[in-house]
Amino acid sequence: MDAHVDAALAARPRKPFYQHLYVQVIAAIVIGALLGHFQPTMGEAMKPLGDVFIKLVRMLIAPIIFCTVVHGIASSDDAKKVGRVGVRAIIYFEVVTTIALFIGLVSMNLLRPGAGMNVDPASLDTKGIQAAANAHPEGVVDYLMHIVPDTIFGALARGDILQVLFLSVLIAFGLQRIGPRAKPLVDMIDVGAHGLFSTIGIIMKVAPVGAFGAMAFTIGKYGIVSLLSLAKLLAVFYGTCLIFVFGVLGFICYLTGFSLWKFLRYIKEELLIVLGTSSSESALPRLMAKLETLGCEKSVVGLVVPAGYTFNLDGTCIMLTTMALFIAQATNIDLTLWQELALLGLLLLTSKGAASVTGGAFVVLGATISSFGVIPLAGLALILGVYRFLSEAGSLINMIGNGIATIVVARWEGAVDMKQLNRHLDSETEIEAEEPEALLV
Repeated sequence: MDAHVDAALAARPRKPFYQHLYVQVIAAIVIGALLGHFQPTMGEAMKPLGDVFIKLVRMLIAPIIFCTVVHGIASSDDAKKVGRVGVRAIIYFEVVTTIALFIGLVSMNLLRPGAGMNVDPASLDTKGIQAAANAHPEGVVDYLMHIVPDTIFGALARGDILQVLFLSVLIAFGLQRIGPRAKPLVDMIDVGAHGLFSTIGIIMKVAPVGAFGAMAFTIGKYGIVSLLSLAKLLAVFYGTCLIFVFGVLGFICYLTGFSLWKFLRYIKEELLIVLGTSSSESALPRLMAKLETLGCEKSVVGLVVPAGYTFNLDGTCIMLTTMALFIAQATNIDLTLWQELALLGLLLLTSKGAASVTGGAFVVLGATISSFGVIPLAGLALILGVYRFLSEAGSLINMIGNGIATIVVARWEGAVDMKQLNRHLDSETEIEAEEPEALLV
């Protein structure tokens, strides 16, 4: 960002603390948790508030990705650069998600939170797992066929991130081939993107309401006391997530040349929104805007972040491994090393569909277990009550991982000014962290 813009931001008066989004979201989460605990029925009734907020954000995700990717690629003169970014992103995604799966496997084998439960799968109530039982992992051909949408508008209407990304890249290259004649349309798409980001800024005003509703529902429905029997599973999963973030991702940040702590501080509002809604997609537009504010090129942000929400679900990978091995341990199924490695390889493939399947990781786990054929599918009933709490942590890790992945790929490609990035992360000016340029339009 130019020096005069930095000076203008620094000169702006600080907001009162209660006007900061993260303060409002924290307060809403606490109030929602208290309501859900002391008035469970009323807490459950707040569910529509969280659902509506997520729907408001999701309705704009597909057009934002489309506009950002099309403008970023079509305005670039180097088509080979776009290809390099895609290849490098996929390589990074596969390496890091494999590490995430492996860390989950090691943690569960060392701590074994499900051991000693001695659960008979035949005695479990499987009423709530029909969707998972009926799901089947797609084969490679089916998965590739699914990437291509039936129609242009169908992809945008369904909001399937992978289909929208494929469509956006294809149209962007088509506009790039036209050359200068496409510039008016490309500029119009850029204006549309700014308008959509501005709309997201309006929607974020009600983020505390959405976080309040989602948290009140979660605590009201599942309670806190009822989780004590599965507290060890939650502790192992949360501990594994912390090891992955501060160990693996922290080391990656160090090698890349920036501080993990400062990056987490920079995206604290988005982290709280994800925590309140249990959906990493709810903060996707703001994350993209903030990465551009840090100095990452728009074409890189527009390609890596959406792709990451399909191929780089680090938290989901840890969650899938944790849940699968917990069920095996609880039902006294001793997996051999080769069986565990085979399960890891299968999860590496099926986890790619977690973002596009209704029910997320729970349904993908059910489909994976059905295909694996060793772990009883009925064991899913054991984790049904705590899935929401696992999902919250997994969503946080997904968003953090995709933000870091974008910076790493941008640095790898030479598409980010690291001095500018660290200047922003070091800055004490709160306005930069709360209102990226793209949201001020």
